[in-house]
Amino acid sequence: MHKVDVPVSLGGPSTRMNMTYSITKLAREFGVTARTLRFYESEGILQPAHRGTTRVFSEQDRLRLAFALRARRLGLSLAEIREIACLYDAAPHAEDARHTLQRLGRIREHRQRLLSRIADANDALQAIDELEAKVLAAMKTKPDAANDSQLPLALN
Repeated sequence: MHKVDVPVSLGGPSTRMNMTYSITKLAREFGVTARTLRFYESEGILQPAHRGTTRVFSEQDRLRLAFALRARRLGLSLAEIREIACLYDAAPHAEDARHTLQRLGRIREHRQRLLSRIADANDALQAIDELEAKVLAAMKTKPDAANDSQLPLALN
C-alpha cells in the first residue's frame, strides 16, 4: 500500500482548504480504489459534494481519508473512526460547557484505548523477540535445530 505523509489534523486552517479532488485523483494519491472511497462515504466517514453524478472531495475529505486509512492500520473499527472524525467536526465555540466536557471525555477515552493497543502490541513484539532469541540460541547449540520438533518454533 502507498504511504502518504499527511498532517494529523482533520481540519483547520490550511492553504489547501479550497482545493477539490476527483475520486480518481484521491484514490491514486492514497493507493486505494474508488470503491474504497465510496465505501467510506457510505459509512459516513467521507462526505463529498455531488455535482450531478460526480463526487467532489474537499481537502477535509482528503484529511479524513488519510486519518481513516491510518486508523484502520492501527486496528480502529469504522465506528471508532467515524466517532473521532465527528468529534473534529463539532464546533467547540458553539457548544455549551457540558457538551465540551463530554467531547473532551470521548477524545480522552479514544486516546486511552489507543495507548492500550500500543502497549498490547509492544508486549506481543517483546514475546516474539524472546522466542526468536530462544530459537537462535538453540540453533547455535544444536546444528540440526531447524529440524527439531522440540523447539518452541519449528523453522521447517
